Amino acid sequence: MFNQKKLSLAWGNPPSRDRNQNLAYTLRITVGLVWAILLLAPFLFHDVRALEVAARICIFIVLVASYDLLIGITGIVSFAHTLFFACGAYGAAIGLKLYGGSWSAYSLGSLAGMLLAVTIAAVIGLLSLRVKAIFFAMITLAVASLALVMVSQFSAYTGGEDGLTYKTPALFKTATKLLENENGSTVKVFGTKLNGKLAAYYFLSFSCLLIFALTVRLVATPLGSVLKAIRENDTRAEAIGYRVVRYRSLIFCLSAASAAVAGSIYAVWLKYTGPETVLSFTIMIDILLMVVIGGMGTIWGSVPGVLLLVLAQYYLRDLMEIAAEKTTGIPLLPELLSPERWLLWLGIGFILVVYFFPKGLAGAMLASGEKR
Repeated sequence: MFNQKKLSLAWGNPPSRDRNQNLAYTLRITVGLVWAILLLAPFLFHDVRALEVAARICIFIVLVASYDLLIGITGIVSFAHTLFFACGAYGAAIGLKLYGGSWSAYSLGSLAGMLLAVTIAAVIGLLSLRVKAIFFAMITLAVASLALVMVSQFSAYTGGEDGLTYKTPALFKTATKLLENENGSTVKVFGTKLNGKLAAYYFLSFSCLLIFALTVRLVATPLGSVLKAIRENDTRAEAIGYRVVRYRSLIFCLSAASAAVAGSIYAVWLKYTGPETVLSFTIMIDILLMVVIGGMGTIWGSVPGVLLLVLAQYYLRDLMEIAAEKTTGIPLLPELLSPERWLLWLGIGFILVVYFFPKGLAGAMLASGEKR
């Protein structure tokens, strides 16, 4: 199925491992440390907001990594990634809403959502991946826009603009006590209650870590090399025997399945699913920004890209408010640092990152290693 000589012709010889091995290890260790902090987040940060931020980071790492499989590894530009994310979320939500907060309802709903996402991806891929990139991107944008309309039209099932609220499995209820003291109260470890909220967070974080690890592993296989060859020169890859449309359709389906699973996990965490939380075009823009910031085509870059943007979205306004208070005696500066202008500074920060790191943070590290 995979021929190393063919891959060398289609993609070119990879750079020597000795040149970038140290920086590659540094990047992996950094990513590992971030994941370690995320896994320990409930015990390191005790406020509810911090845990919400950590959960969002975990989910978006999976979303960005799966999207990087398309745009970075294979060279497919798609605007339908939130559609697949929504399929998983709505599948789990509808299952839990209709059949109660049981594991069977959640499993069936999540499976149905994932199958729907893969089916849509397969149809789009087989019918559209033969066209030029810009036309394919427009097709996916049209399908995603159609999904927003359908969510509103089928409000009896999706809740329309109001979304759905539902019960989750009993293990994930906040009132659930994982361990009890002799007096019947919930056991605390480092000030954190061992309750259903903690169980829900670890279900989310470990699931996301597993999906991320599988994505990284996929890129390291011969299939990943074929996808990179298609990205670099699809005509040459086709000429030497690789069926480009079949490989593109396959990775489109795999990416859709990953996004759908992330959606079903997020649905359990939020206990609410609506257009603004899983299907908004703003989410698609965030995913694109995170891929660019982290490093397109690296997969590892999804972690720093998500980390920086999510932290900025949640905490930049607070930091600017503190800075504005500290500079009240300086002319004009408090106005520039007003929390209302946080989006301006976020945009400036993004421009600076793109200017100084055109290949993204992870891409810049690996590129500098190749030059040595």
